[in-house]
Amino acid sequence: MTPYDRIKAAGREPPSSRRLFYYSGGFLRERRLRRILTLAGWEMKLGWPKPGDHVAVWGNAPTASRGRQVAETRCAGLLRVEDAFLRSVLPGRSGEPAMGLLLDTSGLHFDPSTPSDLEHMLARAPLDDFAKLTRARQVIDWLKHAHLSKYNDIDPAAEVPRAPYVVVIDQTREDASVLASGATPATFREMLVMAQEENPGLNVYIKTHPETDAGHRPGYYGPEHAVGRVKLITGALSPWALMEGAMAVYTVSSGMGFEAILAGHKPRVFGQPFYAGWGLTQDVNPVPRRDRQLTRPQLVTAALIDYPTWYDPYRDQLCEVEDVLANLEARARAHREDARGYVAVGMRLWKRRPITRFYGGGRGVVFSGPDKAADRARTSDRALMVWANRADTLAAPALRIEDGFVRSRGLGAELTPPLSLVRDDLGIYYDPSRPSRLETLIAASERLPDGAKARAERVVARLITAGIDKYNLGRDAADTLPEGHRILVPGQVEDDASIRLGTGDVSTNQALLQQVRRANPEAVVIYKPHPDVEAGLRAGDVPGADTDGLADVVAHRANGLALINAVDEVWTMTSLMGFEALLRGKSVTCLGVPFYAGWGLTRDLGPVPERRTARPDLLSLAHAVLIDYPRYFDPVTRTPCPIEVALDRIESGATGGKGPRLSALSKLQGVLATQAHLWRRS
Repeated sequence: MTPYDRIKAAGREPPSSRRLFYYSGGFLRERRLRRILTLAGWEMKLGWPKPGDHVAVWGNAPTASRGRQVAETRCAGLLRVEDAFLRSVLPGRSGEPAMGLLLDTSGLHFDPSTPSDLEHMLARAPLDDFAKLTRARQVIDWLKHAHLSKYNDIDPAAEVPRAPYVVVIDQTREDASVLASGATPATFREMLVMAQEENPGLNVYIKTHPETDAGHRPGYYGPEHAVGRVKLITGALSPWALMEGAMAVYTVSSGMGFEAILAGHKPRVFGQPFYAGWGLTQDVNPVPRRDRQLTRPQLVTAALIDYPTWYDPYRDQLCEVEDVLANLEARARAHREDARGYVAVGMRLWKRRPITRFYGGGRGVVFSGPDKAADRARTSDRALMVWANRADTLAAPALRIEDGFVRSRGLGAELTPPLSLVRDDLGIYYDPSRPSRLETLIAASERLPDGAKARAERVVARLITAGIDKYNLGRDAADTLPEGHRILVPGQVEDDASIRLGTGDVSTNQALLQQVRRANPEAVVIYKPHPDVEAGLRAGDVPGADTDGLADVVAHRANGLALINAVDEVWTMTSLMGFEALLRGKSVTCLGVPFYAGWGLTRDLGPVPERRTARPDLLSLAHAVLIDYPRYFDPVTRTPCPIEVALDRIESGATGGKGPRLSALSKLQGVLATQAHLWRRS
């Protein structure tokens, strides 16, 4: 019995304290670690604790014994600290800080010798809250949909072995969870033999640990074990993709065994990890005291919702697991897509810095002229990227880059840096003559999980409540409009690629107005000129005399969202305002073929491609357009971020701005607006 326990046994309750003492260099070096503990209410201290204080130790690290000894002799409590089950993109030994911690005053989640706080939750907590169980199901769906794991240096598109097969999960040698389970190298040899004996005729794939792949720590298996039907899987294969074709899964105590449960398996477990003993595993060495039967959502409620302390680095605050999933998904996507690096062509000079920020996280971005770009990409094994409207300058296939749909606070034509960009490997969203990646995502969104729809619903609600659109110019609300059936007609830039490629007979603003008036002679038609046209930066002006009899109101420099809210319907060629109107419940008629047409959500008078046969609902469409397709960049932390963080920055005004050089260039561009062709093709 420790002195702390003796005080309690004598009926004297030690004073409660949030002072936390530490004796490990890791707590001193790791700023993120100290920040999470501080936000969790702990007062970090050096020195000697008093009874009722606490001492922090990192798991079963070599320095932990020092902290345990101090806690015992000073009658202090012990706070055991570990990484949470969703950690980062790269392993901690690669230098990346964690997205959350496990803070436990009872034991260690991986050590069955003493029940941890997590085990107490799993054994005793009701775990019957309907809202939390719903969240847990959505978390499972999100993990699968985004291919998220504890470490995320993985490639969801990597080739998976031909099913069916068996998966044996390796771990790092002498990992704390392995030793705590009493496992030895012999345990791993036994597991491999049993996997072969119980599955005659099937290939057995050993999945190596990410830290072993990275060269940080050896595992229990090596090339010498890849004999006959046994093969090693190293590298970036997604655990979720691997589990899909598996007939059986074998593990000692790996966190991937937890993921196997969430993927629908009942793994055979040779150790005693936190997820064993609850009726969801086949336990070779069961923990006798664990006799409760749990469901997968109950396990997730405890392990991913209630137990961890999650941290949001963008907002510098504690958060929920859903925030971590969004943040981790954005970072993982950028890491996965950018690892090879790029050769970029067709990028105007002012766009090169934003392009480098967005896509420079891997091997970086090299800019080149069109004559040498393809060769440079091929010889350096980089991906070739091109600004979408310059794709015709290349003979080789390339990724097309374009602005996203929640772009910035300010016009692109005024050189405002973007908060979002899209990267399309098939085509580009505004060209209906060929498939695009967005079109593929919209078609697939017909089968979107409920959790993803719930996220899209939250995003759409924020857009509506905060009045956020593509450029967020902060213009005045609409003036009082005439009574009657109101139709909004958004003007467009007439030399824009979406007009050139996505329209038919109606391809000018004047022709659009004429068509609307012919079809709706009694309606109140409100024409809103495009901001770039009003700024004198792009083509598409309709002189006042030409709108007479066609438009009842010309809403110069008006707030587009206020106009959408004030009208009954929207008629457009290909304007993004049609999509923004759909999100706000308005009827939309399309005379061209924008990305949102042809899916059963709009009235289509343009030549919609026959391939658009899917019928997603509005939230599924919104998820594809706003979450799956674009990438977002946070100007505050200068890292990839989810849309929710980009919306935070737009609402707060912390969007980075243009800087003095771009501001000066923007003003000069306005003076020379009639010569726009000189810079728009540069």
